[in-house]
Amino acid sequence: MTAGVVFWDFDGTLARREGMWRSCLLTALDAISPDHELTDDDIRPGLRDGFPWHRPDAPHPELSDSADAWWQALNPLLVRTYRRAGVAAPTASAAAALVRTTYIEPEFWQVYSDVHAALKSLRRRGWRHIVLSNHVPELPQLVDALGLGGLVDDVITSARVGYEKPHPDIFAYARRGFAASVPLWMVGDNPIADVQGATSVGIDAILVRDSADHDLGWAALQIAG
Repeated sequence: MTAGVVFWDFDGTLARREGMWRSCLLTALDAISPDHELTDDDIRPGLRDGFPWHRPDAPHPELSDSADAWWQALNPLLVRTYRRAGVAAPTASAAAALVRTTYIEPEFWQVYSDVHAALKSLRRRGWRHIVLSNHVPELPQLVDALGLGGLVDDVITSARVGYEKPHPDIFAYARRGFAASVPLWMVGDNPIADVQGATSVGIDAILVRDSADHDLGWAALQIAG
C-alpha cells in the first residue's frame, strides 16, 4: 500500500554538479582548445538567460518528443555564450556540440551523502519516490548512472514534458494517476520553482538548500510525520 508520493527535485536536492553549466562549457572547451584561458567568470554572463527554465511561463511541447530537438534549441545559447567570452566561431560551434555528452557524464556529479538514507527510510514506510526536475532529456539515464534508479519509481524531466516548474502543468503531469486522497510532497532547493510551484497546486512542500541547510533526513521525518 502506498503511503504517499514524494516528488524530488534533482540539482541541489539529490545531487550536484560542481560549477554546473559553467564548468560543463569549460570542460567541453578544454577538449577542443586545451590552451584556452577562460574561467567561470568569462562563461557566467552568457548563461544568465536563455534556458527553458528561465521562462517557465512559456511551454515548449514542440521539444518534448525529441532529445535532439531540445538540444538543438539550446545550441544557439551555448554558441553565443562561447562567442561572448571571445571564443572563435568554429571553436565555439565544436565545443557547443560536446556539451550534451559532457553535461551528463556521471563522473562530474555527486549524490548528496544523506540521499540514500532518506529515500530508503521513506520507502520502508510505503512512500513512492519520483524525481521531478527542470532538466535535460537524459535525466533518467543520469539518475540510473548515479545509482539512484533502484530507489525512485519514475523520473520526470521538464525537457520531456514541455513545461518547467513552477508551471502548474508539470505538477499536473506528475500527479496523474494518483487519487486525490494520496498524500503528495515536493522537496526541492528552489523556493519558487519547487515550493511555490507545488503549494500553488495543493502539494505540500519542503525547502532544502545546497548548503549547511541541506538535510534530507529532516525532510524525511517531516514527511513521515
